Amino acid sequence: QVQLVESGGGLVQPGGSLRLSCTATGFTEDYYAIGWFRQAPGKEREGVSAISSVDDSTYYADSVKGRFTISSDNAKNTVYLQMNSLKPEDTAVYYCAFTYTSVQPNQRPPTQEYQYDRWGQGTQVTVSS
Repeated sequence: QVQLVESGGGLVQPGGSLRLSCTATGFTEDYYAIGWFRQAPGKEREGVSAISSVDDSTYYADSVKGRFTISSDNAKNTVYLQMNSLKPEDTAVYYCAFTYTSVQPNQRPPTQEYQYDRWGQGTQVTVSS
């Protein structure tokens, strides 16, 4: 079974930065995607960013584009989400998720909740002064 380990959440002031980490273990195929989702109180879980191991193709939600950067260290099976210029609206529980995928090079990775099979426990990100 694929297992995900998350870290990096915490409390940060507006304009600050955090870096989330998600490490996947136990997978048996080479092609996969890892996505970051978040859920704030009263809101549905939304896709934030995702990356494919096929060619490191990425996806960003409009709300975070230009501020967040997703990257992958495939040798370590780890995906990072660098979050800069954080806003109070970014406050949420952040989840990483894993799925095997057959996306082609230059195709964006899966971005929807139903496309992912394994989920981390979530890490709280709070942006407040």
